[in-house]
Amino acid sequence: MKTPSKADSGRGAAGDEPEAEREMVVRRRVRAPREVVFEAFTSAERLDRWWGPDGFRTTTSRFELRPGGRWIFVMHGPDGTDYPNQITWKEIVPPERLAYLHGSGEGDPESFDATITLVERGSETEVTLRAVFPTRARLELVRERYHAEEGGKQTLGRLAAFVERTRPSPGARP
Repeated sequence: MKTPSKADSGRGAAGDEPEAEREMVVRRRVRAPREVVFEAFTSAERLDRWWGPDGFRTTTSRFELRPGGRWIFVMHGPDGTDYPNQITWKEIVPPERLAYLHGSGEGDPESFDATITLVERGSETEVTLRAVFPTRARLELVRERYHAEEGGKQTLGRLAAFVERTRPSPGARP
């Protein structure tokens, strides 16, 4: 029998469902250096300018970028619906990886583990968002009800536009 990891403890049983059947992965190449892309994830001010699918706004009420720290925010949908969110940072490895638990608030039984990985690809950065849900049923629900995969693609599109718009041009002085 597999011993549950710290990340899985208290999160509800995934039973015998393999992790690969509970995961969603979205990738995009961004025309910016890895350090610039990583910085886009490191402050509420920057995140509030691009986080979320097209038409959404993000408002942060708390941001502590450290293992165990929390990012508490609301995503405001284009239809006026507010979606409370809480991210608890598990691992921060500048400029290559962020791992976190993502849910709607403290103790959310539907929370999921996520990892953002940044890989240099020449002058570009490949960004990978990987989310592992507690159950396959929960993954399917967020795909169908919230269009999570398309939302992830749109979010990475907004990230790309943000870093490409805000980064200094080559040879520019600070």
